[in-house]
Amino acid sequence: MDHNGIIIYSKPNCMQCNFTKKYLDDKGVDYMIKDIFESEVALEEVKQLGFTSVPVISVKGKEAFNGFRPDLLDLLV
Repeated sequence: MDHNGIIIYSKPNCMQCNFTKKYLDDKGVDYMIKDIFESEVALEEVKQLGFTSVPVISVKGKEAFNGFRPDLLDLLV
């Protein structure tokens, strides 16, 4: 799967994470999931990006953002 340089940092039982994934799924956008509970590396990446909560959406060549942001997600379509 080609994730278009889009990475969603997520965790279990995260409503905003689920909304973000569903939003992109509905638009047919491919992405990679990195679970911060399953991967210390993913957690460190989130911290290095300057965030303390998920979801964090990282797109190659663009500034990362967090939360369920349909306005910014639409720019990825």
